[in-house]
Amino acid sequence: MNVLTAENLTKSYGEKILFADISFGIDDGEKIGIIGVNGTGKSTLLKILVGIEWPDQGKVTKGNCVSLEYLPQNPEFEDGATVLQQVFKGNSPVMSLLRKYEMALERLNDDSEHPKFQQDLIALGQQMDELDAWQLENEAKAILTKLGISKFDTLIGTLSGGQRKRVALASALINPTDILILDEPTNHIDNDTVDWLEQYLNKRKGALIMITHDRYFLDRVVSRVLELDQGKLYPYPGNYSRFLELKAEREEQVEATERKRQNLFRNELAWMRRGAKARTTKQKARIERFEKLQADKPTEYLDRVELPAGSSRLGKKILECTHIQKGFSNRGVVIKDFNYILLRNDRIGIIGPNGSGKSTLLNLIAGRLTPDSGSIELGSTVNMGYFTQENTYFNPDIRVIDEIKAVAEVIPTSDGGFLTASQMLERFLFPPAAQWTQIGKLSGGEKRRLYLLRILMGTPNVLLLDEPTNDLDIQTLTILEGYLDEFPGAVIAVSHDRYFLDRVTDKIFSFEGEGAIRSYVGNYSDYREQLYAAEQEAMQAANLDSLSRAYLTTNVQALKAEPEKKKERPLKMTFKEQQDYEQIEAQIAQAEEELEKNNRHMNDMGSDFEKLTELVGIQQGLEKNLDDLLERWTYLNELAERIAQNKG
Repeated sequence: MNVLTAENLTKSYGEKILFADISFGIDDGEKIGIIGVNGTGKSTLLKILVGIEWPDQGKVTKGNCVSLEYLPQNPEFEDGATVLQQVFKGNSPVMSLLRKYEMALERLNDDSEHPKFQQDLIALGQQMDELDAWQLENEAKAILTKLGISKFDTLIGTLSGGQRKRVALASALINPTDILILDEPTNHIDNDTVDWLEQYLNKRKGALIMITHDRYFLDRVVSRVLELDQGKLYPYPGNYSRFLELKAEREEQVEATERKRQNLFRNELAWMRRGAKARTTKQKARIERFEKLQADKPTEYLDRVELPAGSSRLGKKILECTHIQKGFSNRGVVIKDFNYILLRNDRIGIIGPNGSGKSTLLNLIAGRLTPDSGSIELGSTVNMGYFTQENTYFNPDIRVIDEIKAVAEVIPTSDGGFLTASQMLERFLFPPAAQWTQIGKLSGGEKRRLYLLRILMGTPNVLLLDEPTNDLDIQTLTILEGYLDEFPGAVIAVSHDRYFLDRVTDKIFSFEGEGAIRSYVGNYSDYREQLYAAEQEAMQAANLDSLSRAYLTTNVQALKAEPEKKKERPLKMTFKEQQDYEQIEAQIAQAEEELEKNNRHMNDMGSDFEKLTELVGIQQGLEKNLDDLLERWTYLNELAERIAQNKG
């Protein structure tokens, strides 16, 4: 069933046309990925679907009962709100109630003896029961925990930019909705969390439409790809891998059509040069056809242009880290006794949870931070290029070409040639017309692309890349990956993009807690295989140990039982068994009552996540105790029956 339809949408900013006359529909349960070069209007298209912006022409139609939930690239926050209050920002009755409940709980925590606050909380708790809102609250807390946010009463204003984005993502995921619209959901979350988000979205019911540059994520989640290219929208059924196949076929068809056009154009051009006489209707039609052939040029695919890598000379000594240690008062030690000698052709990927110290390591190498102990020595020929997560400031009035020329007019390439600033801009998807645009008119993604190019124009021989895939489109990432293939120097990259790590790296540094950094040979997939193999080996060792203990126990019991068999004593219960047999049913009833009582406590403590966690642990213990009692009851009853049979 179709839940949303976009018809003949056109949108432009000034002279720049983002897209013209595009149409598509979204079916219930469909998962769609939108891709395209930064600046082509992907985020604007999502805003039009949501109703935040309006098209110049066309319309968006959705059912009256169809609900939307939207995660923008730059969400708005209330700095005075807590994490949970921000998550429950929706306008539905349940979200409004949850927000009121959290505010009432906060007031009561400040003044626990206030009678009105107590009454308010009780009344809101009853409403929570009526709307069955406890489950939604628990799910919100579970999602926040998965996203690395565990302190739910923290004020939004005290969180980092990445933490805020994860809170906004949790808010979008928790709201019940028919269409979920996400703009770059994988930015600012680590690799394990991206894995979890994949699984969550695959299980989620309802339609999904999102912008992401994470190619593995696209491959594993979406069922249709929409590509915005040169103002047109191209639909492709299937995931990202299928999109690549179909796009290659489309481009081959375009190239074949272009070859035919050029052949026909040459024939018509020769006829025109012989002197066309526009006297007859037939000749006029032929002249018009010539003019149409002349104007009808195909789309240029700039992302397929090769980018020869250039760098300055790199000596034998590059970088030596010796017993590096770094910590912070609010985080403790994040890097402990780190040692490494960087090699000329190293391709290192750095992974780990958010806040574990990945960017800190790059800042130490770049000289922006000083280690608490240990030393970092750079070779005299090192020319370091550092692509940080934060854009450096651009003068919005400067033109794109002037910004790049300020770094270098030309750069040498690995093949002995040179590239001008304009040629480099073209290879980074800034066509000649766009090179004279003021930087202030660029999109956020285009500024990131310009920032990357400015670093490469400095011809570095050691590259530090901190989350290079954030806000860079797939075409730019493809160009960067091709550049790094030919780059005659060392590369160290922090990234959560598994495709990028597989494509570029041959060594992984994994932050594994308490400042420990472990090195793995191979790319990200190799690293995961090594982890899996280690886990399987540990499980097998544990199973063998368990089997050995069971074997020894069984044989010892058999040896102990052997003399008893020889004596052929009559079958009867021991004193302890007889005592248990008389009391076991009462014990089972008491255990069942305690379990029911704990379940009631869990329902009452839905708002206290820490207490709820404690009660879940108690419940598991009670269930284990009940299972043990039932198993003992079964044994004693069977023993009693055998004794009765022997007596008979």
